[in-house]
Amino acid sequence: MLDKKIVIGITGGIAAYKSAELVRLLVKEGCSVQAVMTTAAQSFVAPLTFSTLTGRPVYHNLFAGPIQSSTVHIDLARWPDLVVVAPATANLIGKAAHGLADDLLSTALLAIRLESCPVILAPAMNTAMLCNPAVQDNLALLRRRGFIIADPLAGDLACGEAGEGRMVEPEQLLALIKRTLAATGDYKGETVLVTAGPTREALDPVRFLSNHSSGRMGYALARAARERGARVILVSGPTSLEPPAGVEFYPVTTAREMFRAVMGFFPIVDIVIKTAAVADFRPELIAEQKIKKGEELQLKLVRNPDILEELGAHKDKQFLVGFAAETADLLTHARVKMERKNLDLIVVNDVTREGAGFETETNIVQLLYRAGGVEEFPLMSKLELSHRILDRIRACRKG
Repeated sequence: MLDKKIVIGITGGIAAYKSAELVRLLVKEGCSVQAVMTTAAQSFVAPLTFSTLTGRPVYHNLFAGPIQSSTVHIDLARWPDLVVVAPATANLIGKAAHGLADDLLSTALLAIRLESCPVILAPAMNTAMLCNPAVQDNLALLRRRGFIIADPLAGDLACGEAGEGRMVEPEQLLALIKRTLAATGDYKGETVLVTAGPTREALDPVRFLSNHSSGRMGYALARAARERGARVILVSGPTSLEPPAGVEFYPVTTAREMFRAVMGFFPIVDIVIKTAAVADFRPELIAEQKIKKGEELQLKLVRNPDILEELGAHKDKQFLVGFAAETADLLTHARVKMERKNLDLIVVNDVTREGAGFETETNIVQLLYRAGGVEEFPLMSKLELSHRILDRIRACRKG
């Protein structure tokens, strides 16, 4: 049983009907739930639905609520252990991002201290609205500030179109709520070093050797570890991603730059999770001028330092996690890598499988443990997988 106090904010979208099911699930888990509805939300679902499910009056007005108080917005911000806004419309997201407060829900959000009360936003809207640069900028800004975004799903939309914008299902939101509440603080006092993204090795002033890594898995792990209270150091090669809120971010470009950064931090960290796809080789010589078309080109490559092997050779108290992106004989290659690099845990995936390759929001992996056990995880989001991996790291370190 959760036995937590949760505020559910409901805004004006067709997905508001899902919020009633979420409230039912939370009450079943033993939570005390307080519903806060915008005026538009009441056009989709009657307040009576939520008052019946929660056993509490619904708040919907700054000045004419069920309990007369000049500080109802402050009371709502100080009472809960967690706030969930589901659905979160583009309007609400814009207000939260820019500090606008013209109704009870947006005013209460402005008064919440995120360090003591996490806020989950579950966007729901048409695909064109979701992809609008203004909405994307607002979501990125809220992520940086520490809001937790339950990324919407792709599928059929109420308007008759298909695409991204469906609010996550109530069961998925419940799982995220449980993770968020359980995760607060279990990594407090730990320092976690995460490497992410590709590296680039220059050929000439305009060209380089690299790979398809997007950095999404590493950034998800950094975000999850920070949500669970860790000090997180993220050393990343070039990506298009925004660093998660609250992490210490160190951008690098080449394998040797990443090597120097990682080895510099290594003595002060407790856990290293190395997801970066580091170039094994670099050109021996970098052309000073752009190589012109038509010229015969022969490259001589030299080895880059093996960061993971170096960490394994020098680890003391650190728990060392490696990643292996493979296309065949996954476990055979993973076991060799684990032994050669002295790893405590290795995460291996077949990048040829649908949903598990580069540039995806999901992954399918197997975990290979030092003692020899293997655990397989099905297709899931990289953030959800990150929490599963952190759960396993914690269990392994406890012995």
